[in-house]
Amino acid sequence: MSLIKNISKTTGAPSGRIVQASKKRKGKVTIELIDYTESDFKEIEIERIEDVFDYKEKDSCSWININGVHDTNIIERLGKKFDIHPIVLDDIVNIGQRSKFDNFDKYIFIVLKMFYIKEKTNEIIAEQISFILGDKFVISFQEEEGDVFDFVRDKIRKSKGRIRKMKSDYLLYALIDAIIDGYFIVIEKLGEDIESLEEKLIKNPGTETLLTIHSLKMEMIFLRKSIWPLREVMSAMAREESVLISKDVVFFVRELYDHVIQVMDTVEAFRDMVSGMLEIYLSSLSNKMNEVMKVLTIIATIFIPLTFVAGIYGMNFKFMPELEWKFGYIMFWGIIFSIGLLMVIYFRKKKWL
Repeated sequence: MSLIKNISKTTGAPSGRIVQASKKRKGKVTIELIDYTESDFKEIEIERIEDVFDYKEKDSCSWININGVHDTNIIERLGKKFDIHPIVLDDIVNIGQRSKFDNFDKYIFIVLKMFYIKEKTNEIIAEQISFILGDKFVISFQEEEGDVFDFVRDKIRKSKGRIRKMKSDYLLYALIDAIIDGYFIVIEKLGEDIESLEEKLIKNPGTETLLTIHSLKMEMIFLRKSIWPLREVMSAMAREESVLISKDVVFFVRELYDHVIQVMDTVEAFRDMVSGMLEIYLSSLSNKMNEVMKVLTIIATIFIPLTFVAGIYGMNFKFMPELEWKFGYIMFWGIIFSIGLLMVIYFRKKKWL
């Protein structure tokens, strides 16, 4: 969509258009680490990737969040330490992957699409996010800074709920749950755009309206393509017999599957609404054209007999009745107005006017 297109507010466009996160991001990769147990918590920003290596075998639960996948050197060093397959590293670096779930012996690899709204620019950002789930850690790879995980971070910091009592598989569930909740927020915003567009479509449809409808339609298609594979991911995650995912967490994952279905149903409904709006727009233009043609036809019909009469008396014959008559000119206008008035009355009686 330029997706979902960075949704910027512009005249005649939806308040949000989905924008793909930059594929050519430059600058420093930032690494965040949150390490916790039920009784202890630590949150730090890592300067060197080697500083997270010790957390692979720690008894605590560690969340390593990497913002930026453009520095392949960092990704390769991390992959070597955590025994991540080169093909997986390639999928992490090359964004645009389809959502998927892969179960390896020592870790689980998941790719998802994440959508969130930038508060300052009101853009809807779409980016790929990858997860590596290990026995005692979760590694997340984002295209750039900015995500939907603040609620998860807050729960870890304040020890809310069960997150600090559970293992890394529950942390992964909480992160995916936050991503799916983000879908609902984006969909709600697009729903507001659709309602606003419907009002404009009824009151004064124009070329800008058509462009906006097309933009929304493309965004819905992008959303559907991004979210649809997530069903398979949640289904595989719930069915997969892996020592890394406990039975307790499988129960929560099944709930996520239901949420994904709900998101898909909403996207399908919105897509149908947008397609219907396009039909309404075309019908509205057709009706306007029909009204114009009707008026022009009525005008032309009225002038046909008037032109006929005027044509007769415009002939240059020397001997012609009424040419020398004193009241001929007045009689001519009387006939003209009478014919026109009678035709207008007839048209109104037929409800053509």
